[in-house]
Amino acid sequence: MNTSLDCNREGRLLRIALKRPDKRNALTNALCRQLLDAIHEADADDGVGAILLEGRGSVFCAGMDLEEAAQPDAAEQAAVHEELFSIGSRVRKPVAAAVQGAALGGGMGLLMNAHVVIAAQGTSFGLTEIRIGMWPFVVYRSAVLALGERRALELSLTGRVFGTTEAMQYGLVHQVVPAFELDDRATDVARALAHSSREAMSGGLAYVQQSRKLGWDEAGKLAQDLRAHLFTSADFAEGVRAFKEKRRPQWPSLEGQSAAT
Repeated sequence: MNTSLDCNREGRLLRIALKRPDKRNALTNALCRQLLDAIHEADADDGVGAILLEGRGSVFCAGMDLEEAAQPDAAEQAAVHEELFSIGSRVRKPVAAAVQGAALGGGMGLLMNAHVVIAAQGTSFGLTEIRIGMWPFVVYRSAVLALGERRALELSLTGRVFGTTEAMQYGLVHQVVPAFELDDRATDVARALAHSSREAMSGGLAYVQQSRKLGWDEAGKLAQDLRAHLFTSADFAEGVRAFKEKRRPQWPSLEGQSAAT
């Protein structure tokens, strides 16, 4: 039985919670694999519109479980970590994260692969691997995408811990709220994502992910193609109608899917 991860479906929203509060939600290899499998399953499920990643207890995630770090299956661990800490560049469902307490090392890696991050006041962050004689190899590319190369390098070199004010300045988190409001705010944001147009959300994330590998002209052509496709979609037609009629859209791409909150 999986006791380190909670997955709860609320209509089109899937809540995934790290559940090792006594270990500050440190990531074992098994937990990383379970988390990766849960995200892949949600990404393939048309009934899921968005994922909300959380941590049980007072700390979101303190990083990797150091008791496992140097085990003989380190190569297998690295492969799982490489896939998990780049998952945000592949999934076509938006991932939101609700963060409290601390997000360090691998915990930062999870955040940097979320598309929207809401943090509680007082949360601390850091790429702290250098403090134990390591480098944040598997999360570094995500750090560069999320923070920019110079900031990612500085944080990796110093291992310093910083707070929500800097996290907002760096674009690591998008909203900071009082701790008692974290669950409500993150749930509202994630539900709004889950109930957005599936066509537009998938097309938009596809463009973001694919255009990173393209030159300017190629990225422009991709944008034109995806835009033309959406212009002919039933969702776009409904969105225009709803805007003119001043009502909430009823997206055709969600017909037949769970509409529960």
